[in-house]
Amino acid sequence: MLNPIWLQTFVTLVETGHFTQTAEKLFMTQPGVSQHVSKLEQACGHSLIKRDKKSFSITEQGLLVYEYAVNLALNEERMLDALSRDDPFGGEISIACSGSVALVLYPILLKLQSLHPKLVMKLKAAPNYQILSEVKQGNIDFGIVTDISTPHLFDSSILGQEELCLIVPSETELSENKSELLQHLGLVSHPDAEHYLSLYFANCGEVGLERLHIDAIPVVGAVNQIGQILEPVAQGIGFTVLPKSALDSFHHANKLKIMQSNHVVLETLFKVTKKNRQLPARYHVVIEALSALWQ
Repeated sequence: MLNPIWLQTFVTLVETGHFTQTAEKLFMTQPGVSQHVSKLEQACGHSLIKRDKKSFSITEQGLLVYEYAVNLALNEERMLDALSRDDPFGGEISIACSGSVALVLYPILLKLQSLHPKLVMKLKAAPNYQILSEVKQGNIDFGIVTDISTPHLFDSSILGQEELCLIVPSETELSENKSELLQHLGLVSHPDAEHYLSLYFANCGEVGLERLHIDAIPVVGAVNQIGQILEPVAQGIGFTVLPKSALDSFHHANKLKIMQSNHVVLETLFKVTKKNRQLPARYHVVIEALSALWQ
């Protein structure tokens, strides 16, 4: 890398056209200016000026170095200006979350973008492990997850909690033997189904469900698109387990109902960022909106 001090001396020399004026402007001696230029020529491997007694002319190679140095200074100035601005209402927002959270989150992000058109929203729906991986690699600025397997690699805070629900067709006759009913209906599976069921069965306060093995429930269908998971259930096929927000945003929610349990089952949502990653100011607007969502 070329010494930036030598480059600055050379630019000043070209712009003043005189060694003495350059020395005065940079508070140097004239021999010091000559030394900087000589060292820069050695580093470049080319003569940058053609000396003629007390004057000089710039060579073709010198012109290239001058243009490079001027652009380098301009780029640095632009970068420092960008750092100082850190626009709280402009720039790219990249978030990863589960599909069910995305259903609720995306309309909020779009509303923020309509209020602040300079914001660019990028939302990715992914399973928990992938979100953590992408945050760790720096591909995503922050994620929303329900579990952090390696907490020492991340900075995290609680955003809020979501209610998990067993969702069945609206015409289903609910019985006291819920484990038998679920096995009769069969599961409409999805990427988070096993995790949600395990959490639900362990915390719902229903002895029959606590003892029910997930493998004992027949799978009557599987969907990996969050917006489609409730479609078969609405048509009378099987049951599924999802956060209540997914049911609330479903267009045929009247064709579904929740199987109530003794205890409400809540899943904690965490905001995660890469360890020691300081988010730009624009993220504070989004985080404030998210915090209000799950209060």
